Amino acid sequence: MNSLLLAVICFALYIVAYHTYGKYLGQKIFKLNPDAKVPSKELQDDIDYVPTRKEILFGHHFTSIAGLAPIVGPAIAIIWGWVPALIWVVFGSIFMGAVHDFGALVVSMRAKGRSIGDLVSDLINPRVRQLFLLIIFFLLWIVIAIFALIIALCFVWYPTAVFAVWLEIPIAVWLGYMIYKKGKNPAPFAIIAVITMYITVIIGAYLPIKMPGMFGLSGIMVWMVILFIYCFIASTLPVQKLLQPRDYINAHQLFVVFALLFIGAIWAHPTVVAPALNLSPEGAPMIIPMLFVVIACGAISGFHSLVSSGTSSKQISNERDSRFVGYGGMLMEGSLSVLVIVACGAGLGLGLAIKGGEVLTGAAAFTHHYASWAAAAGLKAKIDSFVIGSANLLGSYGIPMKIAITIMGVFVVSFGATTLDSATRIQRYIITELGASWNVKPMTGRYTATFIAVITAMILAFYSGDGKGAMVLWPLFGTTNQLLAGLSLLVVTIYLLRKKRSIKAALIPFIFMVVMDGWAMLINIRNFAATGKVFLLVLAIIIFVLLIWMIIETLIATKVLERKAEGEPFPTFG
Repeated sequence: MNSLLLAVICFALYIVAYHTYGKYLGQKIFKLNPDAKVPSKELQDDIDYVPTRKEILFGHHFTSIAGLAPIVGPAIAIIWGWVPALIWVVFGSIFMGAVHDFGALVVSMRAKGRSIGDLVSDLINPRVRQLFLLIIFFLLWIVIAIFALIIALCFVWYPTAVFAVWLEIPIAVWLGYMIYKKGKNPAPFAIIAVITMYITVIIGAYLPIKMPGMFGLSGIMVWMVILFIYCFIASTLPVQKLLQPRDYINAHQLFVVFALLFIGAIWAHPTVVAPALNLSPEGAPMIIPMLFVVIACGAISGFHSLVSSGTSSKQISNERDSRFVGYGGMLMEGSLSVLVIVACGAGLGLGLAIKGGEVLTGAAAFTHHYASWAAAAGLKAKIDSFVIGSANLLGSYGIPMKIAITIMGVFVVSFGATTLDSATRIQRYIITELGASWNVKPMTGRYTATFIAVITAMILAFYSGDGKGAMVLWPLFGTTNQLLAGLSLLVVTIYLLRKKRSIKAALIPFIFMVVMDGWAMLINIRNFAATGKVFLLVLAIIIFVLLIWMIIETLIATKVLERKAEGEPFPTFG
């Protein structure tokens, strides 16, 4: 199968979906009203609630939901074959992930920007709210600690990316100043910012920066401390000073990478060398249900509901923009995952250097890299398959390999950093909501809540002494993340019930996610029991019990709504 044709078909499906199914959801299901009040204007504080141009918010939203997950997920899932991976990435994004993100954004936007977890008390019942918020805290706790480790590792693996990644911060601050303080048109200044950033990329390719160990800490741990300090600062600053402009730059960076890879696909037009279907890779779990957990953000992810309801809903300046940001943002992430599949399944075949200096090409390169689940499962193996495959596509038309790898390394780290500080900011909101619920006033302060978010993640990361403490809980991340996606779809379903609108668009994905995630958790429970991992076993059982509980709560909520249909008024929800 020609990789170029494959990519074009997928992109065409996304465009059609946005202008058909996305439009249907906006007009008929959510009934977007361009004249409706939005929280960014009602509650404007120029810190979190900031009316934002849709193209700038799109960049902030997309880069926050993307991170590394749409890269590492498809990069490992292709071991089962490019056909199942691509089918789930394309159709999962269109009918599940984009509905999930769009729905969470709209529901939150119409409830003054409250988080999806906080809304549970009104839409289902108060007793579920506490547990929902604690699950979100647990998920973000892992995300912050793990992403600090991942970015630190990427700085070690790709030292040529360090210079450009850190120089992007002052460039972003300058861009924010020009847009918000000087009132300049964002487009031309964003182009200047992106060009400047790519100048730093080229310089960085010849100026690798390696962090030495100090104060008894390894280089990786030093990077993590720096990243945690950065998270505190970035997450307490007004969103338009750093996060928005930096993410706007990253969105343009994505379009540049898209263009570079697309040119490579046209120039080299590599054939997909990955198998179309490989149901029994050595050591791999069952393709169903694990495909739907492994790919995660490439098709649907609970973390996205936290971004939609945590930051984006507070910045929408017009209800109509929510389709572009929420539905369109997920389709763009699906497009990124398509490129990952092309890079790993075709670009890798253009050349893979192995030990001894030999360079493998074609199917031999793919087979060597994906020889078994164990060989492909490591983080570096996942990222390398994308970076090397993409660099091969760039190198096919003359970009020096050193610069090509730096471009892709900066791309990977930039998106990971966006997830890291966005997760910290969202965790601050969750801690604030918990503090208000528990009547603990200090927890509701911006700086105190952010400090709690950062210090708890740092404790998790460093308790093992090497910065990898969160890896203990990592096996639960995938199922917990997808559980949250199911619960968020449940909230959207109940919202639509309250509004007396068709619930199929949210209910069917909810049922699918509940079944697949429940199945995956049962497999995890069996594996944890078989290997004697008591701590993980207990946590997995708790999460599974919660899933069953939420199904019961759904049935109860549905019965209540049927009774209220007699004429008793519902709480106001936009």
